[in-house]
Amino acid sequence: MSEYENNRTVSNALPVGYRFNEFEIKEVIGGGGFGIVYRAWDHQLERTIAIKEFMPSSLAVRNDDMRLVLRSERFGKAFTAGLNSFIQEARLLARFNHPNLLHVLRFWVHNDTAYMGTAFYSGTTLSRLREQHPERIDETWIRRMLPMLLGAVKTIHQEGYLHRDISLDNIQIQDNGLPVLLDFGSARRSIGNISDETETMLRPGFAPIEQYTDDNDSEQGPWTDIYALGAVLHTLVVGAPPPVSVVRSIEDNYQPLMKRRPQGFSPALLNAIDQALALKMEDRPQSIDAFAALVETPVAGIDDVAQVNRPGTMLVPVETEEETPKPAGLKRFMMPGLVAAGVLVGVALGGVLFHGGGSESVPTASEAPAPATPANTASNTAVAANTSSAPAAVTTPVATNAEPVALVYVRMREGDQLTLNGKQQAVVPASNGFASLQLPAGQYELRVTGHGDARNENITVDRPGTWFINPQS
Repeated sequence: MSEYENNRTVSNALPVGYRFNEFEIKEVIGGGGFGIVYRAWDHQLERTIAIKEFMPSSLAVRNDDMRLVLRSERFGKAFTAGLNSFIQEARLLARFNHPNLLHVLRFWVHNDTAYMGTAFYSGTTLSRLREQHPERIDETWIRRMLPMLLGAVKTIHQEGYLHRDISLDNIQIQDNGLPVLLDFGSARRSIGNISDETETMLRPGFAPIEQYTDDNDSEQGPWTDIYALGAVLHTLVVGAPPPVSVVRSIEDNYQPLMKRRPQGFSPALLNAIDQALALKMEDRPQSIDAFAALVETPVAGIDDVAQVNRPGTMLVPVETEEETPKPAGLKRFMMPGLVAAGVLVGVALGGVLFHGGGSESVPTASEAPAPATPANTASNTAVAANTSSAPAAVTTPVATNAEPVALVYVRMREGDQLTLNGKQQAVVPASNGFASLQLPAGQYELRVTGHGDARNENITVDRPGTWFINPQS
């Protein structure tokens, strides 16, 4: 829910205790120029939800009977257009069931306006998080959040829609660290288009030039949202959005981040931001996948999001070409751009709760066996079913009755051999260039030999987690 401030005394708000059948208003979460958001209790399902009300304060006020009435008859056309857009947006969002997209439970018309009931999300907007805790936001934090945000936007694009309102105010960061992309701002834009206030309806710095042009729908595409994503990242990196695109079209005073080189951020990320913010739409990445490739980050799929018990900790998954046969398994996505020297990612997991499944599990590898309970054999070897494209046996040559706690991906080439603490492992790399091992707690020396060289890496597994390793010569 964008554009809202934590103001418990929002004017024109419904009173606490007001009922929509099973929904009871408990408090006002916030309000802005185009709507009011409430925390409500669902008495039928006994859960907390959020309710968003279409309430354009510049066009209407609330009567004593709680119905909205126009401030003037001349606002009728703008109010109707905004109301219709609000309803259409609710219908669109209700089609999606993505963990990083605002989930609409239902919508209805009442009090001469419209409402949507949504899932209730904890946390705060990315805008407020950046303002209050800028020290938390570094490249590591961005790379943990970004795959899920890109996955949400890609889901919208795959359905043939654009968001067209991506900004820090429209991204909720939950207490567990997971992002949620909020509403599309359709009602706000519709009112602006009719009232000739298009520029005030767009977010300066986040809207590309094609959004300022009349009758420009044919010019807008995935590159339009990619510009806004670039502006979000630009703001996170340097603390301010890029110059307004309309101003840039007259005199482009954008300073490329690759020239500014802010400390602590990689060239890959800075270059991707610069390209996303290209003034000409044909110079930007044309798809989310193309943008992700520039950033060198994966794009999370709808089933790839894992949230853990501790806030701010999350899994970095890897893509597979087909579903594993285990019910709790996840699809995985490639992450070639994260390969660097040594241990790439070690994400501590206090217990992984996969979205929608409600069960705890250890993630599977890309085109590699799904985790299985270790067999009660003398060698204590855990072997899971192979996929058709990249058969690989996973061996756990460690202490008796030790439960695997870590999923380790090792960078290998075709024909390489892997030894673990001096014992050869029957593993081969999948098509993404990684072989996988499931390891209990302990200290390990990994050695990859082949193609005339040998590469080594030592790791200590002291907690559940996922590691990506690129042994060095």
